This record gives sequence, C-alpha cells and structure tokens, in this order.
Amino acid sequence: MKRSIMTVAATAALVSLGAQDAMAGKANDTLNWSTTREVDVALPFYNNVREMVIMQRHTWDNLLYRDTKTFEYKPLLATSYKWVDDKTLEFKIRKGVKFHNGASFSADDVVKTYNHVSAKDSGVLTKRNVSWIDRAEKVDADTVRVYLKKTFPAALEYVSGPMAIFPKDIWATAKKNAKGKPDYGTVAPIGTGPYKTTKVVAGESVAMEKNADYWKGSPKGSPSIGKIMFRTISDPEAQIAELLSGSIDWIWDVPKDKAEQLKLIGTNKVMNVPTMRISYITMDRAGRSGKGKENPFYNKKVRQAVAHAIDRNAIAKELVGGASQVIHSACFPTQFGCTQDVPQYAYDPAKAKKLLAEAGYPNGFSTEIMAYRQREYTEAVMGYLDKVGIKSNLKYMQYKALRGIVWDGKAPFHHMTWGSYSMNDVSAITSHFFKHGRDDYCRDDDVKAALETGDSNIDPKVRKAAYKKALSKLSGELCWLPMFTYAKYYAFSHDLDFNPTADEIPRFFTAKWK
Repeated sequence: MKRSIMTVAATAALVSLGAQDAMAGKANDTLNWSTTREVDVALPFYNNVREMVIMQRHTWDNLLYRDTKTFEYKPLLATSYKWVDDKTLEFKIRKGVKFHNGASFSADDVVKTYNHVSAKDSGVLTKRNVSWIDRAEKVDADTVRVYLKKTFPAALEYVSGPMAIFPKDIWATAKKNAKGKPDYGTVAPIGTGPYKTTKVVAGESVAMEKNADYWKGSPKGSPSIGKIMFRTISDPEAQIAELLSGSIDWIWDVPKDKAEQLKLIGTNKVMNVPTMRISYITMDRAGRSGKGKENPFYNKKVRQAVAHAIDRNAIAKELVGGASQVIHSACFPTQFGCTQDVPQYAYDPAKAKKLLAEAGYPNGFSTEIMAYRQREYTEAVMGYLDKVGIKSNLKYMQYKALRGIVWDGKAPFHHMTWGSYSMNDVSAITSHFFKHGRDDYCRDDDVKAALETGDSNIDPKVRKAAYKKALSKLSGELCWLPMFTYAKYYAFSHDLDFNPTADEIPRFFTAKWK
C-alpha cells in the first residue's frame, strides 16, 4: 500500500524527535548517505555490491582515472602508460604518494596487488575483473609492466575501474578461516584515496573521513566534506523519513511516486539521471536446474511466451520513469560493441498464451521467481505473467543470498540487475554472463566463442562483428530477457552541491557544502 506524502512527512517529524544524536549535514560537516543493502565486507575485490564500488573510489586510487565526461584515461597513481605490445602495458609510477597508514606508495604495491588478486587462490569474487592479468613485474623503481594472458583491448577499463591498489604488506595480515587458510576479506581497508575508511560495522555502517594529506594534482580533486557515513536502512520509507528529518543527506533508488512526492514538498533536491545499470530476467535454457517439469524454462516456447507476456515499455515508463528505456540486447546501449539489431519480442499476451499451449501448458503453470532489488518492478512482471497463466511466487532476498543460489544453478527464473561496474565495454557484461561461468544459464558454445573473439582482438570492426553474433544468438535463444535501463532518482539536501553521473558512481569526493 502506497503512503501519501503527508504520511511520509508525518513520519519524518516523528523520526526527527529521536534523531538528535544522528543529525546529518553541513552543520557537523558529515555527509550521511544510505541504501537498503548491507555492506558486510568493506573491501574491493571481496565485496562486489554497488555500495562497495562507490566506497572503493573514495578510499582507494587506481593507476588510471577515467574521466566521467570524455571517457579519457588520465594518470592517477601512474603518471603515464603505454602499450608495449598487444599483451603488455607499461606504467610509470607516481612518487610522493602516501597510504593512509603512512607508508609510501611504490611500484612494489602495484606489483603485489596485481599478482595477489590475479592468483587462483586469491578469493576475489568477480573473477572477470582480474582474470585478464597474467602477472605484473617491476622493471625499475619507477616502472611496472602488466602482462596480459591474451590480447584484451578492454584492459584499461579495468585498470581505471575495479583495480584498486593496496599496500604490499597488507595481504599477510589476513586472518585465518576455519580451514586455516587466509581470509583476505579481513585485511584493513587501507588505500591512498581522498577518504580514509575509519570504522566498519558489518551489515550496518561504514564511516570515512577526509584524507587531509591526499596528494595534490589528482584528477579526483581535493576532498571538501570532512566525514562521510554510510548506513544500511532496509526500509525505503524509513530512508525517506530520515531524509526529510535531516538525519540523512543523500539517498537514491527512490521509487518514482515517492520522488514525485518529494518534489512537491521541496525540502530536498530531486534528480532523475540515466545509469548504466540494466534489468534482466534469466531463464534456465541450459537446464542447470533440471530439464523436466521442474524447469519449464528449458522449453524455448515457454521462454518466448514470457518475453511476449511482459509489457516492458510500460514498466520502464510508468514505474522506472525518467530516462529509462526498453533494451533488446544483453548490454547497455552505449557500451562498445552493444547493438540493438537483434531478435526482438513485442508485448503480445495473446501470442504468449498460444506459445504456452504449444509448449504443453495450455492452462499455464506455477513457478518461483527470485529477486533482490526494486520489489515493485518484479511484482509488475508477476502481474503480467499472471494474465497469461503463469502464476509466480516471489522469493525476495538480499543480493548475496540470491547470488549464491544463482551460482549453485538453483535459480531457473530470476530477476536481477547489472551495472557493469560502470565500464563502457560489452566485455564487462555480456562476456561476464555468457562464457560458461557461474552466472551462465545459457551455456552456448557459439556464444562463448564469439565473445572470446570480441574480447581478444584489438581491431574494432572484428570486435563489433563478434559481439553482434553473440548478442543475436543470445536474443534468439532467449537465455536472457533484457528488460530496461535504469533511470535513477536521487534525493539529497539542498545544502549539498552534488552532481550525479551516468556511470552510477556518486563521487562524494567532488561534492561540497553550499
């Protein structure tokens, strides 16, 4: 049941009475932000939720920084870079930079970080981020070479994205797990970035403070706001209430109706910005969860019926709103190699019913649908499916729990999202999902081969042709049903000078108080 703006405002007033010790904002130079998801481990490589992607950019620096407007790669911890050959990158290392613990940054930190995370036993969650690395070597005190396993033209996207640099000695401090092996998710969150992570309460909060000694001349600029506090607030209504009461300065993923209500109140800035995140539905074409009645999605006609049953355009425009648009390929439209020139499925419930009958389900069937984000979007999908006879029971859970079920091959029908870690290349999404990895419910050899070609050739024309082949096959087989792009609603204090970017990484280190 939707709550009116007056109800939300009244709730905010009540919350404010008990929030005197947690007041946010300009007065105490603390930017408080919140989402519904938990951050159990505040370390890049060992937590891949979007919140951690954001925190990484604040606590850690990379060798390169990708400009948010021009997509140009700019020197960060490296002062320059070059391709030695099509499988070797060389970086000149910046001098005079300090880690948060006072240690000097050097070429050894780069070499140790790259070699650690690319090792088979590193435990890195998103293997795609590091699997392209063969090894890193120190050429001299100022030079590091990174050797690729094979030609990988998107390597610079990863260097400037998830490849945060840690102190060389940090990995030896990892605590041992129950099996006596290092748990690298227990090391201290130490980087060279514009903010220091000062306190982590697993599943509840992460505190940061400005790095007063952040090195001058960084393309990230100099941090302005003194402290940043992240808190998990699982109830979106409570988030809005705390925003209105002043105990939170910044939230996002605000539902469209609530964003419109907040605009009417006018006490906070509300913005709608397109993002690289897409929504998708996976159907088990590979038969990982079974090939009989326990998995109706093994039948192609059932998958086609689902595609025709859902009015994706209505969900995009009426629920997501703003700049959201329907997509037909398993990628974000601006990513290199992405094309929408693939088989497409129009909203046609009559055709969906016919396909179900042809598949042996004239009266439909019942299924479980798993999801973790924007429950109202999944519920809209369920409503459309119900109209053609597919009765779905929602199993809604935290991302980490659902991810594990997906990886175990026990999620024949799930509704999820992917932000490509904000990398503007098809290899960051299509290649992640469809090269026979843990997320792949397609397992198509032709698709895998085409993606391998696209991922390993430096000729743009060859890459585009290979990706089009893969994307067309995926759409034809309906391993995935691409749904829509996200257009995210932000709501934040009028005291905050903040500019959203399309890569879905809020850069609080560029924000300031008005």
